[in-house]
Amino acid sequence: MTETYLVGVDLGGTTIKLAFINMNGVLIEKWEIPTNKKDNTIVEDIAKAIEEKAKSIGILKDQLAGIGMGAPGPVNLETGVVYQAVNLGWENYPLKEKLEQAIGLPAIIDNDANIAALGEMWKGAGQQAKDLICVTLGTGVGGGIIANGEVIHGVRGAGGEIGHITAVPEGGARCNCGKTGCLETIASATGIVRIAIEKMQKIETSILNDLYEQNCKLTAKDVFDAARKQDQAALEVIEEMSFHLGLALANLANGLNPAKIVIGGGVSRGADLFIENVTFYFNKFAFPAVAKGAEIRVATLGNDAGVIGGAWLVKSKIMNQ
Repeated sequence: MTETYLVGVDLGGTTIKLAFINMNGVLIEKWEIPTNKKDNTIVEDIAKAIEEKAKSIGILKDQLAGIGMGAPGPVNLETGVVYQAVNLGWENYPLKEKLEQAIGLPAIIDNDANIAALGEMWKGAGQQAKDLICVTLGTGVGGGIIANGEVIHGVRGAGGEIGHITAVPEGGARCNCGKTGCLETIASATGIVRIAIEKMQKIETSILNDLYEQNCKLTAKDVFDAARKQDQAALEVIEEMSFHLGLALANLANGLNPAKIVIGGGVSRGADLFIENVTFYFNKFAFPAVAKGAEIRVATLGNDAGVIGGAWLVKSKIMNQ
């Protein structure tokens, strides 16, 4: 019997991650191609990459069940239209239709943070929990909310925008979304650096001041490295970030009562420094029964979460039709 494969695609602003995955969620082959925004050949590049890779490793096209793809920005799951992807210059872009025309395979499109959540649910730290919150801490803060095994999309595909929960109602920093005080301005890598620069001005003997003078910039990694050396300013940054993240997750969880809360993204590499603090504030602000039911875990799939979640979409949606 010929094996069937699922194709997972994770579309980023710089690179596109692709993978062939078997029905059990095992990665058979994974690779990356650059995102050609300038000429907008993204769809053609993906179709070509899938066809060439399948041929080179001896997989026939009719062994591919379909493509599950994550795109940045809100998406209409039914039509596969990307409402807006600012980094790609897309508005009301019919991604599903164009991809299916280019490759002749069924496709299903969702938001990139949603497919990362599905990946963690299926094969990662979510441990197949049907009620789960996944928060991705990177340059920004993304999120996916799963209730009873289904991603919550909402009426405009913008369900799960955890990064835009208002953390600071008055006097907060401006967010890229146009609001002020969003969680993203605090718990993202960018937010951590912003708070660190504020703290440095008050605590002049910080390691962070020295690093900033040497490099004319700071990174979230610099803040975490300084915190590991017990630097006061860095520890205060992590405390502030943990408070706001714990509070936001508790408020979300009070509405969902999840089994798992998964924290991923590049910032989660510093989770050894903040996971206990986040859990402390989560337990403090969550309804007791909600706190008791939820386990906060660090994501385990890394950059593979999106392609695995895309494969899950094919398996659970396309193949069940």
